[in-house]
Amino acid sequence: MSRTILVTGGGTGIGRAVAHHFAAQGDEVVVTGRRPGPLQETAGGHPGVRPLVCDHTDPESLTALLARLPAHIDVLVNNAGGNTDFDTAGDGAGDLAAYARDFRANLDANLLSAALTTKAVQDRLAPGGAVVHIGSIAADQGAGSYGAAKAGLASWNVELSRTLGPRGITANVVAPGYIADTAFFRDRLTAERRESLVAASAVGRAGSPDDIAGTVAFLASPAARHLTGQVLNVNGGTRTTR
Repeated sequence: MSRTILVTGGGTGIGRAVAHHFAAQGDEVVVTGRRPGPLQETAGGHPGVRPLVCDHTDPESLTALLARLPAHIDVLVNNAGGNTDFDTAGDGAGDLAAYARDFRANLDANLLSAALTTKAVQDRLAPGGAVVHIGSIAADQGAGSYGAAKAGLASWNVELSRTLGPRGITANVVAPGYIADTAFFRDRLTAERRESLVAASAVGRAGSPDDIAGTVAFLASPAARHLTGQVLNVNGGTRTTR
């Protein structure tokens, strides 16, 4: 039976791979994000994928999105986010106002976006459905405000799992390590740093967006109905990347 899937941040990388994975299974997929161009690229050639523009940190944008979403959602994938430090000129170390701004940017992008989106669609989630958040290895290993936001996401998800559990809805976090073929590093990843990230894994290779998509699909499948409130680390056995 076809399901309805909502994938936030579905324009590139992991979000795109997740959307295509579910669409290939015959599900109806809504992909959202702030940039219409990448969303259209995700939907191109995939009749089951519908793009909708939304800023998931903005309550008004989310409210407008609700009017265009289906009445029932089987799976919510909170993928929107990323390390906003890559978008700033500096770290604000000598300026408290700039430091606060940059810190809040990561919290908004990675924690608030997931919380707001889940709250917005919570009543539409179908019994037996699933919520899957994309976390990060940074939650355990540290990466400034980005790591703090992802750690907060994992903690918040524990309470969410208790809230949704009585309705038969699971809530889990998938925490990737280094994933190649994404825009995460904004083209700032040096060859040396990439080699060190790969070398830190037990399997000796970078992860791929499809690795994460497969794990998300498992968490949304009947095989994972007794798995909730958890963080699944999908990092090739990486122990440290420092």
